[in-house]
Amino acid sequence: MRDLNQMIIKLDYANNFKDNDFYVSKSNKHIFDFLFNWPKWEKNFLNISGEKSSGKTHLTNIFLKKFKGIILNAETLSNKDLKDIKIYQNIVLENLSEKINEELFYSLINIIEQDNKYLIATSQVPIVNLNFGLKDLKSRVKSFLLYNIERPDDDMMFALILKNLSDRQISIDKKLIDFIIKRIDRSYGKIFDFIYKIDKISLKRKKPIDFKIIKEALGE
Repeated sequence: MRDLNQMIIKLDYANNFKDNDFYVSKSNKHIFDFLFNWPKWEKNFLNISGEKSSGKTHLTNIFLKKFKGIILNAETLSNKDLKDIKIYQNIVLENLSEKINEELFYSLINIIEQDNKYLIATSQVPIVNLNFGLKDLKSRVKSFLLYNIERPDDDMMFALILKNLSDRQISIDKKLIDFIIKRIDRSYGKIFDFIYKIDKISLKRKKPIDFKIIKEALGE
C-alpha cells in the first residue's frame, strides 16, 4: 500500500504485480484481509468477483507470490491442468464464466476437496449467479465463499487515476484529479479508458493535461 501523496513516481507500462502497487481501500479491504489470512479459511473454496479491471488478477498474483500455487485459465481448462495441480496446494482459476467445460470444473472441485487443497476462482459476477447446466455443479458452487470487489470509492478512484497517470509519466494537479472523480462513472474500466482518452488528446494538442482537455474528453 502507498500513501496517496507519494504515488506520483515513474513506473513501467508493463503489468507490475508488486505488493506496493496494489492499493487497498474500502472497495477491496474485506477481500485483501481475508485472502491473506490463509490458511485460516472456514472453507477451501473462494470466489472473488468484480468487474473487469477491478484488480482480481493483481490480487491473486500477490497471493501466489506469498503462498505459492498455480494459475489456470477457466476458458482453456483441460485434463492436463487437472494433472498439473497435483503438486500445488493453492489453485487459482481465472476468468470463470459459463463458457467453462463444466465436467472438468466439477472434477477440479472434487480434486480440491479430496486432496484438501484451496481453490480461488475469479469471475466478473458471483459464481452462484452463473447459469451452469450441470446439476451437480450448480449444487457444488453454493459451497464457495463469496467475496465481491465493490465499485471504486473516492480514495480508490484517486489512487487508480494517479497510478495510471504515473504509468504514463504524467503529473497533474490534485484539483484536476478531484474534478475527474466527480464527473466520470464509478467504474474501474471507465477510469482506465478516460485516462487513455485525455492522454491521447494531450498528445494530439501537444499540451499538458488541464481543465480544458478534461472537459473535452468529458464532452462538456
